[in-house]
Amino acid sequence: MAWEDLYQQGDTGWDRGEMSPALTHWLESGLNKEQRILIPGCGRGYEVIELARLGFDVTALDIAPSAIESLKNSLKQEGLHATLICGDLFDYQTTTPFDAVYEQTCLCALPLELRSAYASHIKAWLKPQGSFYFSMMQTGEKEGPPFHCDWADMQCLFGAEDWLWQQKPPLLIARPKGKRFELAFRLIRR
Repeated sequence: MAWEDLYQQGDTGWDRGEMSPALTHWLESGLNKEQRILIPGCGRGYEVIELARLGFDVTALDIAPSAIESLKNSLKQEGLHATLICGDLFDYQTTTPFDAVYEQTCLCALPLELRSAYASHIKAWLKPQGSFYFSMMQTGEKEGPPFHCDWADMQCLFGAEDWLWQQKPPLLIARPKGKRFELAFRLIRR
């Protein structure tokens, strides 16, 4: 998928235009502001802006230069700072693991054959006992993106040997357009 082309064409139907309600919930639940947080596939970074505003140490990663440039300008306008990285998330490595990874529908943008590699990266990016906040897109369709994130498939992908699933039942997050919705979870890396 040529994400940069979609940004250039203004074809960004996935863009909510605001921070996800899932992050609002987790912030209200007492997310620790001392955490270093990575947001892969950050897009225009509404979550990045809010976390930076609240004093979190945020690193944001996206493959589309236009998305990163837009986020850079938004942060500058508000006098905020975050570490922005334009590149392929499969190439990104860190020498200092993060306390948390916030995944806002990046997973559902990836073809099925890339999900296992992505899950391995998330584990590598996190400290042991680190939190993985993610939303599973529910489309009910085989085609994508966004690709449907089947509950059973996600439990296998983020299996009990590496992850402790938190927060049952999941948060139910409506999408602003269409019949799709997200199930939002917090997992703990073992």
